[in-house]
Amino acid sequence: WGRVSPSYGYAQAQPPAWKDFERAMGRSGSRDNYADAIMFIGWYTAGTQRQLGISKWDAYNQYLAYHEGRGGFARNTYRGKPWLMQVARKVQQQSQTYGAQLAQCR
Repeated sequence: WGRVSPSYGYAQAQPPAWKDFERAMGRSGSRDNYADAIMFIGWYTAGTQRQLGISKWDAYNQYLAYHEGRGGFARNTYRGKPWLMQVARKVQQQSQTYGAQLAQCR
């Protein structure tokens, strides 16, 4: 099994990050609630932009910072994980695909 993570729910949020989110929102939420999970991801992404300067539109680096945590990203821990950088490239490609699709909408 390897390392077991305490992350769970739609956002796969770590307990400390989820607690920070709940404090910031002024209410409790559920990691099993889709709406709460989406709100968490937006909150985390905005915080990553503020703290690390990674654009909200930079899916590659936002994904790496989400996976590794902001501190891990700042320490470049992802660089020792070629498989993770490959997944982040796929996330970036999917983001570009969705962006192109959205641009076609009225």
